[in-house]
Amino acid sequence: MIVALDGTVLVVAQPSMRRDLGASVAQVQWTSTAYLLTVAAFLVVAGRLGDRYGHSRLAITGVLGFAAASAGIALAPGVGWVIALRAAQGFFGALLQPATLALLRLAYPPDRLATPVAVRTSAIGVAAAAGPLLGGLLVAHLGWRAVFVVNVPLALAIAALILAVRVPEPERTGAGRPPLGSAALLVAAVAALVHALAGVPAYGWTAPPTLLGLGGAAGLGVLLVRWERRGAHPLVPAAVARSMPVMASMALLLAASGALSGALFTATFLLQDVRGLGAYDTALRLLPLTAVMVAGAPLAGFAQRRFGARRIALAGTGLVALGIAGLCTEALTGAGGAVLGAGFAAVMVTATGTVVGDAPPGYAGVVGGLKQTATNVGPAFGIALAAGAGAGAGTEAGAGAGATPALLALAALAAVGLLPASLLPGRPRGAAAGDLVGEDAGQRGERAPAAHGPADGERR
Repeated sequence: MIVALDGTVLVVAQPSMRRDLGASVAQVQWTSTAYLLTVAAFLVVAGRLGDRYGHSRLAITGVLGFAAASAGIALAPGVGWVIALRAAQGFFGALLQPATLALLRLAYPPDRLATPVAVRTSAIGVAAAAGPLLGGLLVAHLGWRAVFVVNVPLALAIAALILAVRVPEPERTGAGRPPLGSAALLVAAVAALVHALAGVPAYGWTAPPTLLGLGGAAGLGVLLVRWERRGAHPLVPAAVARSMPVMASMALLLAASGALSGALFTATFLLQDVRGLGAYDTALRLLPLTAVMVAGAPLAGFAQRRFGARRIALAGTGLVALGIAGLCTEALTGAGGAVLGAGFAAVMVTATGTVVGDAPPGYAGVVGGLKQTATNVGPAFGIALAAGAGAGAGTEAGAGAGATPALLALAALAAVGLLPASLLPGRPRGAAAGDLVGEDAGQRGERAPAAHGPADGERR
């Protein structure tokens, strides 16, 4: 929640930061890009470290480091310091995010994960909705530095909660030396990919910087696969790579998060450049979509237990595609926004529950890292797709004309998610109403030895 709040608050604070520090537009953009690059690059590595050294330890390190970096930004004398400390924030945020998912997996058995996953999704939605409003109030009355000061007490409170709640740790996995070669290749590949996608709005898809970045990411990806196949202790274990529910959930989250972020990017330009709304009024227009998403998350969790992951994921993905297509005529103010919010809530809860519930015993951290990577790379791809299709063009007429093709392209991206959604587990015959992902106890790992995953055999 603190990570989502920080990201949305910063958007409102950036203009004031630029004026106060005398920064250029490119430098201000790097206050976001530096964070995005770092957090996306280190998520899987952080998850693997949590599986090896303990998720509570990683969570504490992440949240305290996030607080320290935030305090440093609040005192930063120049924009260069802000960019460097935002990169540090991204690193500590990467430590924190997979650990929270892994701790949920350890604290709850698979058939009771739906409710905590829905609560987590709702909390993220609330933070995303409150961020622009809170940021506007803080910047107006206290200045942009207050945006980062707020993170410190929140982070300390979270650290206290982690210390107070004792969660059983699994048996440490990945005996032997950490896979440093795989980690370095993965960090470089993800950083190159995100950097290339972040530059698409400025350069376009066919510009040399974009092509070089995408080509470099692809080449590093090929090297990573070969390295992983030769390694005795790969960064992404074979048990994870062969898990169809986990891999299908990753692909679904990539498509859905990309489609949603691209739609919000497009609609923001449409509301501000064509309809002439300010940043605060634009944030208010986003509240109905977010409210439906927050309210829909618990309902999605209940529906998943009742009907199985596959049906809810297919329905949610279809609603995301229909909702984005509906925005072509009503920029987030009517039924299109409500349908989009409801669909994304269903996809997020179902895919996250499947990822966490189907994580092979002892690998909840690396699976959580993969999930968070998908939801970080997806938005970068969705915004790049929207910009490449004409969203956010320089003139008012261009912004309006480019919105429709961009939204249709994003609706098509969401529709691609129907394929991985169809590969999620269904609800087996005779399943109990409380089952989460529609698999029997053996498939979920509940019969695995407790040493590999204490929560698999516990009921709280």
